Amino acid sequence: MTMRCVFLALGIAALAVPAQAQLLTHKDLSLAIALEIAKTAYDQCTAEGYGVSVVVVDRAGETLVALRGDKAGPHTLENARRKAYTARTFRTPTSAYAEKYATGDMVVRQQVTLPNVIAIAGGLPIKVGDEVIGGAGLSGTPGVDEPCVQAGIDKVADQLK
Repeated sequence: MTMRCVFLALGIAALAVPAQAQLLTHKDLSLAIALEIAKTAYDQCTAEGYGVSVVVVDRAGETLVALRGDKAGPHTLENARRKAYTARTFRTPTSAYAEKYATGDMVVRQQVTLPNVIAIAGGLPIKVGDEVIGGAGLSGTPGVDEPCVQAGIDKVADQLK
């Protein structure tokens, strides 16, 4: 066996057996918290007379809760879902993401071609400390989407620890 083969074998062995392998631990959104975020955001905007849809996604970007209001336009549920997904995926409010898109940022312009990504304000990441565990999005108001989502997240802030 040549010296090169020995080094290759040792390198593969080191990758296969980490020195201190351990399971990853993380927090996940419960259905109860996701429902509270969605309901609070929905109530906040409908109290102002808007017909809205709200979606909350988990850490994998999968829908946990989707609410479509009686007066909501047919496009609002999909917009809300994509806003929630984008906020979760890029770990930033979609308003900030939309601002980067508006500046002509080439990376963002390429990212919006990915499925489910949208550069429209109204989505916020849901965090525990610095860890993003989900996203929430709302659609159906002229410029009030994000404050309604923030109200939903604020309502459960004491549980996001």
